[in-house]
Amino acid sequence: MKFGVMLPTCEIGNDPLVIRDDAQTAEGLGYSHLLLYDHVLGAEHRDRTPKLEGPYDETDAFRKPIVLLSDPAAITERIGLATGVLVLSQHQTALVAKQAAELSILSGGHFRMGVGTGWNWLEYAALGVRFEDRASRLEAQVETFRRLRNDPLIDHTDPFHRIDRAPLVPRPDHPIPICF
Repeated sequence: MKFGVMLPTCEIGNDPLVIRDDAQTAEGLGYSHLLLYDHVLGAEHRDRTPKLEGPYDETDAFRKPIVLLSDPAAITERIGLATGVLVLSQHQTALVAKQAAELSILSGGHFRMGVGTGWNWLEYAALGVRFEDRASRLEAQVETFRRLRNDPLIDHTDPFHRIDRAPLVPRPDHPIPICF
């Protein structure tokens, strides 16, 4: 059995030394991984139609996991880095693939990506992505992500992507595990 540490995404504050201390302490204590979860925007829940059901609101300060995890990637040696849930269907696939590849390279292959669809329809609207398409978009994104990671050059079309004979460079030498 492996035990990891969820970084306190909303409570960690803005001091980079606290983030570094948390990462190095977790590694020093022998934890297997650091985990972060994702939101782009919080939202006031009051008087919304449809109602927002999630536990987070406009006061919660979320971090972008791939960006924040680049710091521990540079200062740790063994600990794994993971997104608990990256709301992938809110993001551009090629951009996330590029960022994930860079983080995987920086961490020596210690990055794995947990993905999901999320619950906050308001975030989708603010990002110009249809909430109703989130599941089918996620499925297409994972296929596109894997092709970008594995193929030296891809020519790919689906309802959400058009990549015309383009590579992802640099590509990590090892797979990036995807968890749902």
